Amino acid sequence: MKPDAGFVHIPAPTPWPIVFAFGVTLLFGGLVTSEAVTVFGVLLAALAAVGWFRDVLPEEAREIVRIDHTRLVPTTRSRRVARAEVAPNVQRAWLPLEIYPVLAGIKGGLAGGAAMAVLAMTYGIIGGTSIWYPINLLAAGFFPIAISLPTSEIAAFHLSPFVIAASIHLTTSLLVGLLYGAMLPMLPRRPIVLGGLVAPIAWSGLLHSVLGVVNPVMNQRIDWFWFVLSQIGFGIVAGLVVSRQERVQTWQRLPLAVRAGIEAPGLIRERDGSDQE
Repeated sequence: MKPDAGFVHIPAPTPWPIVFAFGVTLLFGGLVTSEAVTVFGVLLAALAAVGWFRDVLPEEAREIVRIDHTRLVPTTRSRRVARAEVAPNVQRAWLPLEIYPVLAGIKGGLAGGAAMAVLAMTYGIIGGTSIWYPINLLAAGFFPIAISLPTSEIAAFHLSPFVIAASIHLTTSLLVGLLYGAMLPMLPRRPIVLGGLVAPIAWSGLLHSVLGVVNPVMNQRIDWFWFVLSQIGFGIVAGLVVSRQERVQTWQRLPLAVRAGIEAPGLIRERDGSDQE
């Protein structure tokens, strides 16, 4: 049908496609929930299919829309463009402009890990067990039989749990330290609040919800006050060490060829003949 002057015919809006998609979602969702959900999804998808077909067959439903030929000219009272000054010689917001090197994250992770280990062993001494008690609890997830052992046995020194716990602690500390090195430049005003309080509390809350599956022995015997205290100690020490390291500028403003290490006449200095081959 040819549109009249000043009007245009467009397909009429229909809600049935999204209703059909929702019905199919319920159909498959019922496979892992209940049969009633699957049955409801099938009925909803069938109803949506019928409604969708009726909108397009035997003739597609259309609606007439008036064409507005009014031209809108953008106007402004300002006589010049307002520009946001990010940094000298920077024409766009490249953030962060400076980051910590990888070595800063490694130093922060090692320092924070040492602080956490001291707090954990302090808990073992104050709790009347031993310095090996929190170490063995960390490795207890690899020894399911430890759930039936008495406290005196867990508080004794064992070589295999010590090696496993030391490996877990060292690896986790280094990974979190590298994360701090990448994350702290994004919030440069209060890095200690982020690294020393927000991140440890959020991490402790996450562990509280999954520790019963990951390490049931530790979940039964853990002292959450000392655990959160050790996490905060790690965060404060790691945040201080990382934030005191010298930053390096990012390469975002450099051309791709420079960042890729490509040598080209336009990128290297001109030789004056005095350079030795």
